[in-house]
Amino acid sequence: MNARPAENIDTANIVGHFINGADIADANRPIPVTNPATGEVTRHVAMAKKTTVENAIAAAEAAFPAWRNTPPAKRAKVLFRFKQLLEERADDIVELLTNEHGKVLDDAMGEFLRGVEVVDYACGIAELLKGEHTKNVGPGIDSWSEFQPLGVVAGITPFNFPAMVPMWMFPMAIACGNTFVLKPSEKDPSAPMLIARLFKEAGLPDGVYNVVNGDKEAVDTLLHDPRVQAVSFVGSTPIAEYIYATGTSNGKRVQALGGAKNHAVIMPDADIDNAVNALMGAAFGSCGERCMAISVAVCVGDDTADTVVSRLQAELQDLKVGNGAEGNNDMGPLITREHRDKVQGYVDLGVEEGAELVVDGRSLRVKDHADGFFLGACLFDRVTPDMRIYQEEIFGPVLCVVRAESQEHAMQLIDDHEYGNGTCIFTRDGEAARFFADNIKVGMVGINVPLPVPVATHSFGGWKRSLFGDLYAYGPDAVRFYTRRKTITQRWPSGGVREKAQFAFPSNQ
Repeated sequence: MNARPAENIDTANIVGHFINGADIADANRPIPVTNPATGEVTRHVAMAKKTTVENAIAAAEAAFPAWRNTPPAKRAKVLFRFKQLLEERADDIVELLTNEHGKVLDDAMGEFLRGVEVVDYACGIAELLKGEHTKNVGPGIDSWSEFQPLGVVAGITPFNFPAMVPMWMFPMAIACGNTFVLKPSEKDPSAPMLIARLFKEAGLPDGVYNVVNGDKEAVDTLLHDPRVQAVSFVGSTPIAEYIYATGTSNGKRVQALGGAKNHAVIMPDADIDNAVNALMGAAFGSCGERCMAISVAVCVGDDTADTVVSRLQAELQDLKVGNGAEGNNDMGPLITREHRDKVQGYVDLGVEEGAELVVDGRSLRVKDHADGFFLGACLFDRVTPDMRIYQEEIFGPVLCVVRAESQEHAMQLIDDHEYGNGTCIFTRDGEAARFFADNIKVGMVGINVPLPVPVATHSFGGWKRSLFGDLYAYGPDAVRFYTRRKTITQRWPSGGVREKAQFAFPSNQ
């Protein structure tokens, strides 16, 4: 999206930044923010200069010493108040999500609540930061470990979950005693800005949490600035790989969550009605713009495939597509016109590649929304692993059906794919389900659960090229990612006892 000259824009309606506890007005390289359902430009967002990002880092660095030394129980009090304010303003946040992303209101509320779950988990930080202690590891020697914050840390987040994914990161990082700089997506910046203001209202000291809107210039500043100790990222695999390589080469701790091609295996003994209903939501919810969306249904046996395709085809006739802010629609628009055209291009490609397009959503027109970025649900049958629509992440309302000869064949397809984010199996057979969960080479597995997104007390992350780094997002892994373990060993010699020098390596022998 190209920047527009600032003089052609209402400067009072430009989203700036939130730095050191204050909204920072900025008209540098503003780009439009669009309501995807109408195509209307509702505001603009400034692209931060390098110096603006550096100012945010400086504010976080200045706030770190006092926040680091704030007792965890006092940090938790701020988080409890923050959670309360989030819940009080839930409808306002959800409205912003729908108007700038396009997802339907129920889906936006679901995203918001899953983010709040992480804030709730972070409220228990006093318990989560407890280390280990051992008395008398040697004669008169005690040893213990503690978890100390890193300093200034950063998050770079995607457009598809503008509230939830940032809340995967900053509540736990801040609860652990770090200060934070967030670079959210420029496509839907308003919810992250409101959430930052609510955190300040909750009593968070200035500089502990900062938001800078921007593009690659902002990202690269965060990746290269030596004051930033760690970076969390969620987005596409090519960018995740770049973030990981650049950040680690600059001495930073990095977790970079990338793309996905999530498979659902439907066994012959599955409850087909439940499986189809699950596929409908998992493939077409949020217009398929989820890293955990099911984009491939692997049906074991032709009879299973024929039944699943037939029932999906019937269900898709009743799918309600329209403005996410209106009525009881099931699916809204895609985020931008460019992304809509890209996804539609994949549908064109699938037809060229020889897949059978059972349901074609390309001709969808939504009444009174001619300029919206809508694409109807698309269903392909007889997709094969050599096709690009199978290999690549489409990130839209496109479900591919692949036919497999056996469970082993289905699992081999999944294991051979470059991504390993999420997967699931539909079956009534406990042995088959247990074998699948135990052996599949994927990070998150569902059994009769289509979107196995872990709750806040667990951690989220994939395998293979879906994750770069060793630690998952939120949950217990977040404490490990946002802290350094320090082990202290101490001894207080008995008074008056003079000891001889010991030249052997110390041991208890």
